[in-house]
Order: sequence, then C-alpha cells, then structure tokens
Amino acid sequence: MKPKLYLLSLLLIFSCIKSQAQTSVSISFPADSGSVKISKYIYSHFAEHLGRGIYDGFYVGDTSKIPNTHGVRNDVIAALKKMKIPALRWPGGCFADTYHWKDGIGPKDKRPSIVNRWWGGTVEDNSFGTNEFLNMCELLGAEPYISGNVGSGTVQELSDWVSYVSSDNKNPMSDLRRANGRDKPWNVKFWGIGNEAWGCGGNMAPDYYANEFRKYSTFMPGSDNTTKIYRIASGANSDDYNWTETLMKQIPLNLIEGIALHYYSVIDWDHKGPSTKFNEQQYFTTMKRALFMDTLITKHSRIMDKYDPKKKVGLVVDEWGGWYDVEPGTNPGFLFQQNSMRDAMIAGVTLNIFNNHCDRVRMANLAQCINVLQAVILTSGNKLILTPTYYVMEMYNVHQDATLLPITINSDDYVLGNEKLSAISVSASKDKNGVVHISLVNIDPDHVHKIKLNLNGKKFAAVTGRILVSAKVQDYNSFDNPGKIKTVAFNGAALKGDGLDVSLPGASVVVLTLNN
Repeated sequence: MKPKLYLLSLLLIFSCIKSQAQTSVSISFPADSGSVKISKYIYSHFAEHLGRGIYDGFYVGDTSKIPNTHGVRNDVIAALKKMKIPALRWPGGCFADTYHWKDGIGPKDKRPSIVNRWWGGTVEDNSFGTNEFLNMCELLGAEPYISGNVGSGTVQELSDWVSYVSSDNKNPMSDLRRANGRDKPWNVKFWGIGNEAWGCGGNMAPDYYANEFRKYSTFMPGSDNTTKIYRIASGANSDDYNWTETLMKQIPLNLIEGIALHYYSVIDWDHKGPSTKFNEQQYFTTMKRALFMDTLITKHSRIMDKYDPKKKVGLVVDEWGGWYDVEPGTNPGFLFQQNSMRDAMIAGVTLNIFNNHCDRVRMANLAQCINVLQAVILTSGNKLILTPTYYVMEMYNVHQDATLLPITINSDDYVLGNEKLSAISVSASKDKNGVVHISLVNIDPDHVHKIKLNLNGKKFAAVTGRILVSAKVQDYNSFDNPGKIKTVAFNGAALKGDGLDVSLPGASVVVLTLNN
C-alpha cells in the first residue's frame, strides 16, 4: 500500500472509532402532566432594515421577475409559513430609532429616500413601509411586532402610529390609512418602546429610560381602547442586571407587559471568527456562550420575580443568535454570514432553554430572518436556500402553545482540553391532542451519546422522530448544494418497557414524537 493511502486508511479507521464512542445519559420524564404553556411567540423572528434583509430578501417589488405577491417573494412566504412563524419584529434594531414611519406610507413615488446611517450608509427609497410590512405579515400568517422610535422620535409620532394601524374610529390617522388604501385596521398587538436604549437607541441611563418608557406607554392605547396592546420595554444588554432591576422597580405594572433582553453567542466582539472555517476551540466557545443563555434568563427572571411574583410581565428575548465575521468580499455593514451546523446547535440548545423557562419567557426573536446574521433563509437573485437553523425552527414548531413537561437531566460532558460543557440539551411538551414531543441536542461533535429516558410508568404505543445532522459542524447549505443538510427520519429511538432508549449522534438535533 502506498504511504498516502495507508495514512488515509488510518485516518478513516480512527474517525470511525471516534464517531462510534458511546457514553450514557439518563433523563427523568415527569410524572405529572405539566401546567405551563410554551408560548408560540418564543419561535418568532426579526427583520431589520439591514443589508439584504428587507430589500432583496423579503421584498423584491411587484415589478420583479421573481415570483411575488405584492412585492414579497412567494418562495419566502411558502418557507416561512411551513416553519409556522408566529410573529415578526420590524423595522429594527438600531434602525428603529432613526425610522420615521410617515416617510414610508402613501404613493411610493412621493416617499422620501433616507440614508441608513447604521448599516452601510445605503440609501433606501422607503418602498417597503408600514402598509407593506403589515400586509406581508398577513400573507405569512404572522403577527407584527413593531419597534417604535424613542431615540429620535416623539410621543406624538408613536401614538399616531398606533392609531394609524389600529384605530377603526374616524380620526386623522385612520383617515390617512384609508386614503392609503387600507380600510380596516391591522390591530397590531406587540409594540417595542425603543430599542437598545442603553446603546444605539440613545445611550440612556436606566433611570432616564424608565421615565421615558412611562411617558410613551401612557399615550399608547389599543385600538380605540378596546384591544389591549403589549408594550415591551427596551431591556438589558446581556448580564446588565441593574438595567432590569431599575426598570422593574420604577415602571408600574399597569404600564408594561414585557421587558426585552438582547444576547448573542459571540466568541469575542473584536474577533468574532469565521462562519464556517472555524476550529473546535471556536466551536466550543460558541456553545459555551449559547448555554450561558440559561444563566441570563434565570438571573433576570429572579429580579423580575421580586417585583412581579405573579409573572405578569413577560421576558422578551427579541434579539438572539450567533454572530461572526461577515463573509469575505461582502459589505461589512450588511452582516451577511453563512449558517452551518454550529448554528443549528445554537438554535437547538437556545430553544430548549426558552421552552424550559416558558413561565417567564413569552417571546423570542431570532436575529435575523433573511440574509442577516443567523438567518433561516439566504437568497441570491432568484435562488433561495434554507439553512440548518431553518430546519431546527421548523422541527421545533411542535412545541408552539404546547404544555411544558419539566424534565430532569443528568448529562455527561462534552470535554475539550481542561473545559467541559453539558453534552445534552432537552425539552419536552404535550400538545392539545395529548401527543408528547421531545427535542434533544447533542453538542458533542465526536461522540454518540446513549440516552435513557425514564417514562415513570407512562405507556406509549410508538415513537417516531426526525434528525438534523451532518458529517462536520462546519458543514452548510450553499447555492451550489442547497440540500446538503436537511432533516431525515430518525430511527435511533426505541421504547423498552417503561423507558425510551435513544442513540444520539454527535452534533445532532432530534425531535421525537411519542404517540399513545
């Protein structure tokens, strides 16, 4: 045998031995049926005027040769409807606090162009504005979540926006809406009162923003005072627990329904690293950052519990996801990055964390939906690909509005050098038909983990499943090979007496269905 072939054979043998290594994980299934609902809004998304997120992403205009409905790509509509997107946040992000909504209504040839000062300094013609966004949400079957301008706007401006989209009485704003071709209001429920007020939204101190929020919230009635709106405060950046404490202490509970939290799984803000050509240490660090979401939610929730023990106010994680260096040769201000199996791991463990904290987490918005950061869809001309993150979100939609089944897990570790992380992440729910779904993630890229679930005497007739997995965590779908990674049937689970045995491959996401 030639030396090169011999060496290759040894590498293949070593790879097989490594991939077949097995450890054991035990999971205790709850004896009770659970009582807390996993809000469908945990599976929501975010679309900012940033790079090719809106223009060339969602919106191509009604004169485009790309099949569209009122300018919105038909392939995007179909993909997001299949994923069951419950809510979509818009127009930002940082962009929201420089956006004046009246620039984006009325005849398109009369709308002023604006410079996107935050993202690349591009000139936008405002052809995609309030009417286009809200009509698009109707096409998607998604509820709109509008982020209002507090940083450079006024109370009157935001109050008028609420009236324009939600009032059915005769008044200047409803008359303006009708003049622009929409008779009945959209009745928008979710409203963000500014974005990142601690940073790009105005560099405000928490005490100052708390007072601003109180003022803005006071002048935001629902649709003619009949529809209750959901007012979301600009919340903390990561582990700024003082921000949460200040807002919860100073804002009366009758003026607030939600408080935001922003957190990204970033290796290092100054050295984010590549999206696909990363090493195992970079992968490990990313997963460590992703798992830190559990600590953040636990600590922020604990603060909220002090002032809101009945959990009236929801925690809204309206920006989360992986953030890397942009793809080589692309505009740095467009935040375009590829989406690999690493991102599927981020999505899987983060959604499990949200599910398990659904008593306080009422909404979360992946950043972002198309062509920006951890996107579920990437487009190029008339081409569209679905990313690994898309498939995780689509598999997990079985948890939407299902009842959480609390699970106790004793996980083995994913070890790299002197560091270790829990290898297995899990959440479970029971839907309205009594069907149980269990989502499992193995972040360990090199080892199969054998899992035993104790069903505590519960009897199930059958188990089926789907899996997302690939040869390497660096793998991704490209425009040349759009189907490289996709879900397939999973046959690695078997019911045995009062238990369920699962063989979970390395770096995989699995969703199981247990039928009675």
